[in-house]
Amino acid sequence: MEDQGPLQLRYPFETPPERGAAVEVAEGVLWMRLPLPMKLDHVNIYALDDGDGWTVVDTGFDTRLTREIWATLLAGPLGGKPVRRVVVTHHHPDHVGLAGWMQSDHGAELVTTRTAWLLARMLVLDEQAVPSPETLTFYRRAGMERDVYDKRATERPFNFADIVAPMPVGYTRIKQDDVIEMGGRRWDVHIGNGHAPEHATFWSRDDGLVIAGDQILPSISPNVGVYATEPEADPLGEWLEACERLSLLARDDHFVLGGHKLPFTGLPFRLQQLIENHHGGLKRLLAHIDTPKSASECFAPLFKRSIGEAEYGLALVEAVAHLVHLNQTGLATRNLRAEDDAWVYQAKG
Repeated sequence: MEDQGPLQLRYPFETPPERGAAVEVAEGVLWMRLPLPMKLDHVNIYALDDGDGWTVVDTGFDTRLTREIWATLLAGPLGGKPVRRVVVTHHHPDHVGLAGWMQSDHGAELVTTRTAWLLARMLVLDEQAVPSPETLTFYRRAGMERDVYDKRATERPFNFADIVAPMPVGYTRIKQDDVIEMGGRRWDVHIGNGHAPEHATFWSRDDGLVIAGDQILPSISPNVGVYATEPEADPLGEWLEACERLSLLARDDHFVLGGHKLPFTGLPFRLQQLIENHHGGLKRLLAHIDTPKSASECFAPLFKRSIGEAEYGLALVEAVAHLVHLNQTGLATRNLRAEDDAWVYQAKG
């Protein structure tokens, strides 16, 4: 979901690093960028200097281009020192894509949450030539437009295996309230949810750095979606809870290193803005479903802009998430529409 322009955020580094280069954003902490072949065209990665080697946070997709850029980074900004650990904030492929390669080819230890590791490894092994029957049912229940449905029903779906390197067995688990040492600092682990289950964030005890992954971003809201894997989930409720809980930790002097966009300060304001943004979306959506509507019929009040083909899938799962939240919190009813087998939601009178 797009936000209104942030009015109380500050960006100490207004220009992102060039491809294959790094910017030192704090002592011993390098910010780098890798390209993504989508509208959100980059992912931020970070390297923390441990003296005899590096801890790398997140990795980008597994593509030939990304591996070439990594070779440049390893020989250049990272000075030829080995990557001894790769820390993955969450299981999405732009963050975990080369974690297995870092293990197998560079001998790095993989550190992440249990849910992130299990999901990533399961999805890498679950390769499909066409969508599963359960996925097609989910599409119908969401009211996917017929031409989009017919096209997706017969083509190869997105597979983790296409852009995520094979993941060896074995990792080191982190969990809520753990403390991890990286880059000469001690970091408290605080777990977020909603955008991805058991999403790790790291809060430095020794200065104001926060490594936030995609849990907290400055100028866009992280996608919060319901998927066929757990169609009755309420990730929006989990995400709002995480934002409220993390806001109790937030200080104005925190310097947030996110998975996308620019590092920023103004964390208390940003977390409140993220919460209010989704509550506003829920209010608009509730007014919109005065008559029964499916998820695909709810893009306008949620996103307030036209949704193109490239964004359709993410918009659909986010619309489902908002409607499921309204239903599960008792604000809307849900019934199957006979003519197209879609769930339709209506505000309770």
